[in-house]
Amino acid sequence: MSRDWSLREATPADFTAWGALRARLWDDSPDAVMESDDMGAAIDSSRPATTFLAVDDGGRPFGFIELAIRHDYVNGSESSPVGFVEGWYVDPDWQGGGVGRALVAAGARWTRDHGCSELCSDALIDACESHAAHRACGFEETERVVYFRKSLT
Repeated sequence: MSRDWSLREATPADFTAWGALRARLWDDSPDAVMESDDMGAAIDSSRPATTFLAVDDGGRPFGFIELAIRHDYVNGSESSPVGFVEGWYVDPDWQGGGVGRALVAAGARWTRDHGCSELCSDALIDACESHAAHRACGFEETERVVYFRKSLT
């Protein structure tokens, strides 16, 4: 069964629905749903960051990709600045139909339009489904990193 959907850039009117999707992606993080000021900054066209939403034929978001231009070193990249996928999610009911690929393609176009030659991303080391989705969308794994911390208090 084919369902109609489209992509569009997020607007302040999307904060509630977009925030709910973010909470599903980062369900273990109390900071998953940003305050509206933070979300506004994420879609402020004067900053090198944006969000694309996948929306159904009723205009309801069911997926997103958050992008930013990073000037700092990004693990595995060969240039700077790079586009970076800050977050990427598609509702499970919509997965497998090309939505994730379309979101990544929109992100790649946006990144190229901002003068970058690479689009980078990361995923938790045990997030095998995310790794597979990245590979299916043309990303190549560059390295695996485990970060450590020792509290000194």
